[in-house]
Amino acid sequence: MVGSYRLSLELFSLLIGGLVAYQATDATGRIAASRTAAHRVIWYGVGAWMLGLGLWSVHFVGMLARLPRAVGAFDPVLSTASAFAALAVGLGLLWVADCQVMGRLRWLGGSLALGVGVALIHMFSEGALHVAGGISYQPRVWLYWVLLCTFGVACGLRLMHAFRPRPMRGLYGRRACLSMLMGVLIVVLLDLSTRLSYGDRPVLSLVASPGTVWLGSVVSMVAVLAIGATLALSEIVARLYVRAQRLSGSLDHLNNRLHHLATHDALTGLPNRHLLAERMERALARARGGHGHLAVLYIDLDGFKAINDTLGHGFGDELLRAVAGRLSGVLHINSLARMGGDEFVVVLEHMRSPDSALRIAQQLIGLMQESFDVRDTPLRVTPSIGVAYYPRDGESVEELVAHADAAMYEAKEGGRNGYRCYDRSMRDRAMRILAIQRGLQTALDDGSLSLHFQPKHHGDTGALVGAEALLRWCHPELGSVPPLEFIGVAERSGQIARLGEWVIREACRQLRDWHDRGLAPVRIAINLSPMQIQQPGLVETAAGIVGAAGLDTSQIMFEVTESMAMRDAERTTAILQDFRAHGFEFAIDDFGTGYSSLAYLQKFQVRQLKIDQFFVQALDQGGHEPRAIIAAIIELAHTLGMEVVAEGVETPAQAAALRALGCDQIQGYLLARPMPASEFERRCLPAVMAAS
Repeated sequence: MVGSYRLSLELFSLLIGGLVAYQATDATGRIAASRTAAHRVIWYGVGAWMLGLGLWSVHFVGMLARLPRAVGAFDPVLSTASAFAALAVGLGLLWVADCQVMGRLRWLGGSLALGVGVALIHMFSEGALHVAGGISYQPRVWLYWVLLCTFGVACGLRLMHAFRPRPMRGLYGRRACLSMLMGVLIVVLLDLSTRLSYGDRPVLSLVASPGTVWLGSVVSMVAVLAIGATLALSEIVARLYVRAQRLSGSLDHLNNRLHHLATHDALTGLPNRHLLAERMERALARARGGHGHLAVLYIDLDGFKAINDTLGHGFGDELLRAVAGRLSGVLHINSLARMGGDEFVVVLEHMRSPDSALRIAQQLIGLMQESFDVRDTPLRVTPSIGVAYYPRDGESVEELVAHADAAMYEAKEGGRNGYRCYDRSMRDRAMRILAIQRGLQTALDDGSLSLHFQPKHHGDTGALVGAEALLRWCHPELGSVPPLEFIGVAERSGQIARLGEWVIREACRQLRDWHDRGLAPVRIAINLSPMQIQQPGLVETAAGIVGAAGLDTSQIMFEVTESMAMRDAERTTAILQDFRAHGFEFAIDDFGTGYSSLAYLQKFQVRQLKIDQFFVQALDQGGHEPRAIIAAIIELAHTLGMEVVAEGVETPAQAAALRALGCDQIQGYLLARPMPASEFERRCLPAVMAAS
């Protein structure tokens, strides 16, 4: 039997086989590198289509190159079946190779199934050609052919899986060589299939039918161009994807950095209160689902304030970092957060029993007994810890933190360096604190805040010389809340800055109103809290408010306590200089309780010293010491060019003694209690007009 061996088609078959192998490894790598399901689906579709086209083309062209007899006609049904079988095999190749580790069962089972598929492609393709004389397969021949196809598929799967985690560059040459070897293997398998199909090898000849060569060449060119274009396009897309990923990576890094800064404490690197709230919400959701017990530990450092005041904020900051590092060494970083100042919160979840929280609290107390070495200085702070449990002590983040905070204060009042668990006896206090904290959030808008004014009188004549603005709050449910109570809550919750700014605005608004109505001007004194005076831009904010009201800065005097002024005397000096540069005057309140240095008192250059009421009330006891102390303060102030104000004057004897000692101004319940603006206007401002 003489046939024709078409060398050109044989070479095309070899080229297509190599491209098919290269396409298989390329598509497998693209699928593995895809990060989204949509990208995987796209690469699966492209890869399966190209592999199917390549497998069908290599079989079709390979058979045309080896046909021993003339082709009668083409069967479209079998041709379509052969094409669908090729697509199925291509998709199967990608699926079997798409795994981290290819087990033996997956490899051998997939190879056998796909080997049957390749055999069917070949059979359908040969049957579709209607070769003269027909084609018949014996079972033994069919079995041999399936085994040969299984062997070839197994080699191809190993090649595809080896290049699955392929880098974008560096393996082109090696993969091209292996792909050509696979192409040679495909050609050899086709040659063996010819032997099995026709019983003997056709006689080789360079004589070929022009129609057969033309058909095979067209199919070959279409397949080569399609697969080549797909490979080129996939490489271009991959390079663009890598470039986009690099740009995206830079943006992601920047976004991650900004997010970290927004959710972590800048000093210690621990999560801040905002991130803590988010993580506690998730922890509560898990606890509600039955995933163990949950507890909140509120930690405050005993003795930290004294270290911060005496050694300075630099020592205090380093000490806080050291404390955070020691706590992080025994607690999971995601369960620990800094609330601000020297306060930390720990969220404990997945506990088998509530007693686990107590054991951890005891462990933390023991951990903090050893001193910290800060700048070669041993410093020791101990923890006071409050414990609150979910759901016994609260079912929300806000409630649990507030109740743990209340228990922490009980630990401080109980001797410090210990822990207390929240119980129902603390509920009223905790609920009141929580109500105050919530109420302060809307107090600026609901009209519940107001300013009362307490007059200051001249020591000799009794004439009105000024007033002190005092913040008052009438809670819608709690009623009148003492200033010491709600101001403390505002300081700890970070709301004091808004309250302080409201006081300045309201005082200026009231002064403007009195001025517009023709009432005589009066100087108003406003108290500043320790947290407020450290607020960046406070001086500029105050000057802007006064200027917007059309007032002169000399009409506003600010007061700070002596202990606050001496907490960081150098910083206080700079702040007071800034205030004076804007035209504001200052007074030192509660003078005599903060152990002022005379050198710093001279540097402060304040307008007034306000004698603490402790010394004023001691005048009623008749002893010599109170008069001597007050006389010394007055003499010192006058020497430094300062005025002296005595606050807390409640009896005529106190007022008479102060006048005799030369006190410039007096203030207290004897003369007038703090009063609303309307009453102050009615009782005091006409007297000012008459005096003017």
